[in-house]
Amino acid sequence: QVQLVESGGGLVQAGGSLRLSCAVSGRTFSSFAMGWFRQAPGKEREFVAAISYNGGSTSYADSVEGRFTISRDNAKNTVYLQMNSLKPEDPAVYYCAADRLSYSRLAVTTATRYGAWGQGTQVTVSS
Repeated sequence: QVQLVESGGGLVQAGGSLRLSCAVSGRTFSSFAMGWFRQAPGKEREFVAAISYNGGSTSYADSVEGRFTISRDNAKNTVYLQMNSLKPEDPAVYYCAADRLSYSRLAVTTATRYGAWGQGTQVTVSS
């Protein structure tokens, strides 16, 4: 059974940066796409970024395009989300997720494609 553990969340000033990590175990990490989603209080979970199984394709929500970067290190079984220029609208619990399918060349953006989720890590931005 695949397990995902996020880390790297915290409090940062507006305009600052954070890097989230998601360590994955229990499945061949290099065989499936990964995604990051977030959920703010009172709001639905929303897509943030995704990366294909081999890192060849990425996708971003419009709200984070140009500020956030998703990457993966298949040797370390870890996916990252580098968040720069954080804004007051970015605070949320951030979740990483693993695609249900293997070897998708697409960066999957729909939550229903993801079959395993981490417990989430809180990101707070102070103004």
